[in-house]
Amino acid sequence: MIGGGLWPAWQAYRLRWKRRELLWRAHRARHSLRPVTDRSAAIRPANVLAVTTLRNEMPRLAGFLDHHRNLGVAHFLIVDNDSDDGSDHYLADQPDVSLWRCSSSYREARFGLDWANALLMRHGHGHWCLTVDADELLVYPQHDTRPLPDLVDHLDNQGQPGLGALMLDLYPSGPLGQADAAPDRPLPEQLPWFDPGPYRWQRLQPRRNLWLQGGVRERVFFADAPRRAPTLNKLPLMRWNRRQVYVNSTHSMLPPRLNDLYDGPGDPRLSGVLLHSKFLPDIVEKSRLELERRQHFADPDAYAFYHRAIVGQPVLRRPESVKYEGWRQLVELGLMGTGNWDGKRTG
Repeated sequence: MIGGGLWPAWQAYRLRWKRRELLWRAHRARHSLRPVTDRSAAIRPANVLAVTTLRNEMPRLAGFLDHHRNLGVAHFLIVDNDSDDGSDHYLADQPDVSLWRCSSSYREARFGLDWANALLMRHGHGHWCLTVDADELLVYPQHDTRPLPDLVDHLDNQGQPGLGALMLDLYPSGPLGQADAAPDRPLPEQLPWFDPGPYRWQRLQPRRNLWLQGGVRERVFFADAPRRAPTLNKLPLMRWNRRQVYVNSTHSMLPPRLNDLYDGPGDPRLSGVLLHSKFLPDIVEKSRLELERRQHFADPDAYAFYHRAIVGQPVLRRPESVKYEGWRQLVELGLMGTGNWDGKRTG
């Protein structure tokens, strides 16, 4: 038993070694990434970058790229994990995308996180980097009038090295496998509904990372096992330093002080929301394939029921569901905070 005075030092020592291990994994993972189109020479010092790993996301790519371009992302660094739906060809033709292909196991790469960390280590140092999945769209207070360069200027002036966010699942009016609008319409028209709560959260030691759960997926799929429900907090937008590393998706980071940036819904500090398009119509076929591929959970057998339930095409909407109206609504509901951000340039 380590004495109380030595225990914090021992934990800090273990976390430093864990960070070194994950940085080494990222360094090693770069060897499995084969460049398809590397346009990273066009990156300029003040550019906001986006980092993504994906497989077969063709229905989402146009909306994903256009949304984040409009926010002010200057360059996208993307790893394609053997797509066979044309995603790779589409991305290779985009002038602001650098694309790498990887045939390795998504699960063995810590669900693609080793690949993302490799790109962040190589290209992200000194940049503000948005690390998101292809089914996530970042929104934040005033995002429709004040782009990311204004936002990160404000964060820099506040000495805040990142922006936390709630991942908010959007869903259709009817059964899964359907949408409320055509594929070329904005995401909130295709999937207009969300659960405003309840959400619950706690801090986990020793990393001090937030563990936030609740929402529609817990309500429908994990009501009998809520602790197995998805983690909904993320730290997607960070001023990157090659000494930091994502640990568990973008849910947590090392060094551990970075996990203190976000306390979840109700946190008055400036934060965002990731609109999650998981429940677009292709989710049914994706869940059928996942029952065979078994790439998205550390213990796929324990979550097979979840994919089978999605294949059953349930209706997620209930009378308490709320129709998405925009960022002001999310602020009023306490799902994201404004801090002292008024959307005006502070630099």
